[in-house]
Amino acid sequence: MTRYDHPGTRSRRDEGRGAPLFALAVAWAAGIVVLLVTEYVQATLVYGELAPREGLDTFAGRLTLVHLPNALCVAAAAWAAGRFHRDPFRDRAARHLVAVLTVPVAAQALNLALQWERMTVEDLSLSNAVLVVGCVTGYAADRLQEED
Repeated sequence: MTRYDHPGTRSRRDEGRGAPLFALAVAWAAGIVVLLVTEYVQATLVYGELAPREGLDTFAGRLTLVHLPNALCVAAAAWAAGRFHRDPFRDRAARHLVAVLTVPVAAQALNLALQWERMTVEDLSLSNAVLVVGCVTGYAADRLQEED
């Protein structure tokens, strides 16, 4: 699709010193919104309605009702941030990784800071595994869509 620029205007939106930072901010905002919405749905639907208290006592129950839905939330946030990180800034791998991974990693750091006293080794290791699986899945989904 060709774009017509009127005479006397800047030829592209991506010109200017602040354009790369603005592209990152838009990607991060999309990731934050998706993460908040998906975590809210998870907290109200899964924890409030589907998860019996007894089901969370076993490892399999926590894996199914807590960690796998968390991985989906992280993957959705990473994917959304990647999709909203626009061209030509997404062509640089390092910058695109910063756009995709910042929101999930920041959310994980906040979660760890708020719950550090209550964390067990299992919680810490599974929480970090969920972060890695979600980030890799979201980034891979974004890149697969890029090639289409």
